[in-house]
Amino acid sequence: MTNQNRKALIYCRVSSKGQEKDGHGLESQETRCRQFAEAKGYEVVMVFPDTISGAGSFMKRPGMVALLSFLDAQPDEEFAVIFDDLKRASRDTRAFLDLREAFRQRNVIVECLNFKFDDTPEGEFIETIIAAQGALERKQNQRQVSQKMKARMESGYYVHAAPIGYKYVSVKGRGKMLFPDEPLAKIIREAFDGYANGRFGSQAEVTRFFETFPEFPRNKHGRVVQQRTADILTHPVYTGHIHSEHYTINWLKAQHEAIVSLDTFERVQAKRRCATYAPKRSNIGDDFALRGTIVCGCCDTPLRSSWSTGHSKRYPYYLCQTKSCEAYGKSIPRDKVESQVGDLIKTLQPTRNLITLATAMFRQAWAARQSQAQAVRISAKTEALRLDKEINAVLDRIMSASNNAIIRRYEDKVEMLEHQKAMMLEKLDNQSEPKGGFEEKLELALRFLANPGKIWENGGIQTRRLVLKLAFTTPITYCPKEGARTPVLSLPFKALDACRHGKFLNGAVEKTRTSTGVTPQRPQRCASTNSATTALYQAW
Repeated sequence: MTNQNRKALIYCRVSSKGQEKDGHGLESQETRCRQFAEAKGYEVVMVFPDTISGAGSFMKRPGMVALLSFLDAQPDEEFAVIFDDLKRASRDTRAFLDLREAFRQRNVIVECLNFKFDDTPEGEFIETIIAAQGALERKQNQRQVSQKMKARMESGYYVHAAPIGYKYVSVKGRGKMLFPDEPLAKIIREAFDGYANGRFGSQAEVTRFFETFPEFPRNKHGRVVQQRTADILTHPVYTGHIHSEHYTINWLKAQHEAIVSLDTFERVQAKRRCATYAPKRSNIGDDFALRGTIVCGCCDTPLRSSWSTGHSKRYPYYLCQTKSCEAYGKSIPRDKVESQVGDLIKTLQPTRNLITLATAMFRQAWAARQSQAQAVRISAKTEALRLDKEINAVLDRIMSASNNAIIRRYEDKVEMLEHQKAMMLEKLDNQSEPKGGFEEKLELALRFLANPGKIWENGGIQTRRLVLKLAFTTPITYCPKEGARTPVLSLPFKALDACRHGKFLNGAVEKTRTSTGVTPQRPQRCASTNSATTALYQAW
């Protein structure tokens, strides 16, 4: 058969999807191969592209599998397969030899633009040498890339694909760095906080929370799978640290911004280790502000929330589903319950004189907090230095150890100490000087203290939950007959309530008069201001 009668198949390959998208490798390879085929007198009938590494079995490459299947479907035809370069066939010696044998069995002529195949012992030897050279280059490239990735990670830069909630941004002089990718970063942060604080009872609820956001990445079936949620909840990168078992890097402070605190991350891990499972629920409380914070007045069991379908629309209810409870199955309209809780919150509003007093207390608490923060910083620095010395001591023992089991124990010890050091450094960072002055912080605090009822009335679900969290330290007890009962107040409101009833005012009034020029009214029976000030200081 002459070349003019022989049909040709072109095989092109680049090593990644990125090269296919950003470069012109496939296009340029095809162009050169078509020119070669025209010069040889071949008729090109099909082009088979691949975007996968050349290592490993050729049967794992879709393009090569399709090419062999095409040949098998036409056993009576004689084809020539054209490669742009010998390395396009394979950069693995064993895989290259297997591919050549597969072509021989199919009576295929193999052509290459920069190499002439020869079916002689000498020709096969040269082919093997070139294939082995390609395998050597591939392994050397892998080693070099691995070394560069480790060095960059040791400098605090994440090098793998950007996790959900982050994106890579090129920074002059520093290369590509991770930056929070909004609104996904906010969603991830809320998921961690919700799981750590009990808003979500299980990993499954976190997954359903992710699914409520259309912008959250999904699989090809349009779902957020449990494994993706687990990967997010266990990934240290969200704490602003680099942790890699492959590169033996333990809790190294990273260059990118953290989305969640290390403390929140550890609380999530503790909850996951408990392996608690909750039944699947179609509603996780986005329509019920009190879900998880209101309990039955008869049995102290958290009230459930649900929607009931009427003749023309749906109605929201709270209800107790404890069968042994006398209030079992009695639905209470959501608006009725939340309205009564709102009335309860309105009773917390202090008088103007108490707000003036609270301002003086906050000034004293601010000064005390600054003094305490300085002491905590000194203690944290001392502890971090101690951990550093202990890590170095363990590393010295590793260098002198010869038993593999003992070395692994030492390595586990180093990882634990590095984690403790990371926790200590985060604690040190949290004790840094707050951004903004005292007046700026005071305005936000007093705005809430002055009128929590108005904030409740005008706020959405998340705002109402924040009000409950700041105002009360225990769940709200609700009785169908008596209504909402007053729970335990948070320390700021407890301190103001004590002042309202004549406690802790003696020293506070004098400080307020001296600092503000206003003498608030007070009952005759007074005591010291220290307890009230301490309460406000600890809470805020």
